Amino acid sequence: MAGKRGLVTGAGSGIGRAAAVEFARQGASVAVLDIDEDAAAETAAVIEKAGGRAVAATVDIADEESVRAAVERTVAAYGGLDFAVNNAGMSSRGLLDRTTLDEFERVVRVNLAGTFLCLKHELPVLERGGAIVNVASNGGLAAIPNAPAYVAAKHGVVGLTKVAAVDYAPRGIRVNAVCPGPTRTPGFEKWAAGTDIIAVQEAITPLGRLATPEEAAAAAVWLCSDAASFVTGIALSVDGGRRA
Repeated sequence: MAGKRGLVTGAGSGIGRAAAVEFARQGASVAVLDIDEDAAAETAAVIEKAGGRAVAATVDIADEESVRAAVERTVAAYGGLDFAVNNAGMSSRGLLDRTTLDEFERVVRVNLAGTFLCLKHELPVLERGGAIVNVASNGGLAAIPNAPAYVAAKHGVVGLTKVAAVDYAPRGIRVNAVCPGPTRTPGFEKWAAGTDIIAVQEAITPLGRLATPEEAAAAAVWLCSDAASFVTGIALSVDGGRRA
């Protein structure tokens, strides 16, 4: 990734932070984007302390003007865009008949429409030969109990990825999705605290454990690299064998 220029949304923590740090470690210049200004600044500081190059900016992916401004800032800072990882999103739990329309629409707005807005503003400025990775979920490939809005939105992200891959292939642009299974991000750890959720999830994972943020991020970094130059339109599970 040496000399490449890109952005990562949701880069304030978890998979997004791990991806931004790894891109920078491999020589890329990274725009660290997050709705949490302080978290974005922390990630940028980690990168710079290690000798990498980063700029931090806030973005609300559910707001088109915010997305437009963040992409424009990235291009202005680095002179172009070679890759993007659209990682920002939100989770939601609850039975379908207990999910309000407002909640359903909010989850779809952030996860699906937000990914659409990122793609909409990244694709016109992405250099030929560039790559985009949308972070979906294994919930974009199969059901997750009690998560109808999230699963519907993430299935939509996988579909959107495939359409973009086909439509922009003539420009030499690759678009893929990463579909992590349960990953031990700070958010997941906080959500699971005081429960047996982690133990249960590990028990039904063939590899016997959950992914680290770095393992999920590594798939996104690889898909953006020249090593994946003939890979486009896929939804890559990073789930320790769960889908198998």
